[in-house]
Amino acid sequence: MRHRLAGKQLNRNTPQRAALRRGLLTELFRHGAIQTTGAKADSIRNEAEKMITKAKRSLAAGDSIKVVNARRQAAAVLYGNDIVKKLFDEIAPKFATRNGGYTRTYKLGMRKGDAAEMVQIELVDEE
Repeated sequence: MRHRLAGKQLNRNTPQRAALRRGLLTELFRHGAIQTTGAKADSIRNEAEKMITKAKRSLAAGDSIKVVNARRQAAAVLYGNDIVKKLFDEIAPKFATRNGGYTRTYKLGMRKGDAAEMVQIELVDEE
């Protein structure tokens, strides 16, 4: 029974699921948009929004201890320090005036091989 269990299992065990999410988040922040299945996009969307909010709040606070702590927390999830730097230096300031809703998903149709629903998840362009 799955009573009170949060998150999707994605037919993987715990380490595989964590690695998949880390990889998808890293590529989302690296490229700004990725194409994946709907279930995988739903599983990383919440975490991506929380990471951007954490980066935004740490930069707004201006306290160096909070900035360093937030960078360490992001580095624990993302692959590569270059992506952490991009998150804090480029992505978070871009959403400084936006209150959430940093990602958007578009349905792309069904995948030819197994008819899985494909979506494109991307970071919203602040205008």
